[in-house]
Amino acid sequence: MTETKMRYDPITISLHWATALLVVTLFGLAEFWDFLPRGTPLRHNLQGLHISLGLILTAVVTLRIIWRAGFGRRLPEIVSTLPYWAAKGAHYLLYCLLIGQIALGFLFRWAQGEAFTFFGLFAVPPAFAPDKVLAGTIGEAHDLVGWSIILLAGLHAAAALLHHYALHDNTLRRMLPH
Repeated sequence: MTETKMRYDPITISLHWATALLVVTLFGLAEFWDFLPRGTPLRHNLQGLHISLGLILTAVVTLRIIWRAGFGRRLPEIVSTLPYWAAKGAHYLLYCLLIGQIALGFLFRWAQGEAFTFFGLFAVPPAFAPDKVLAGTIGEAHDLVGWSIILLAGLHAAAALLHHYALHDNTLRRMLPH
């Protein structure tokens, strides 16, 4: 099989790396603003950026799922062993966590009684009345899922590097731009 057929298509690769960049940026923003006093303009602006990038992540994950389901290149199974199934399970878990995190982000903002604004261009109004207790619970879940995504994505990246540098196989190259 040619090397091109053993690599993912450019759209799949682009959506993968866009997701990774957005997830790391969103996580970094949330961690950084925790060091800032509440109510400061910088903290508020970082939260607005987080919300706008979260809406972009929503679009990217949606496109990624649609593309994967119907259009993306399917690579042949490498080996159907425990590591293969563990990797496949980790991928599906990442998708589930991403979808859950996006839903929690919407619910959290709405429970706070706040609209989503997208770089100041438009706003998505709250879907229900504010609920401070619910907002706290959802906020904690949003934080927990965020950390779970970062940890699982870190393991995913470590596995790719292990394949590349220790096992010397093509696993990482399949997802690198051509």
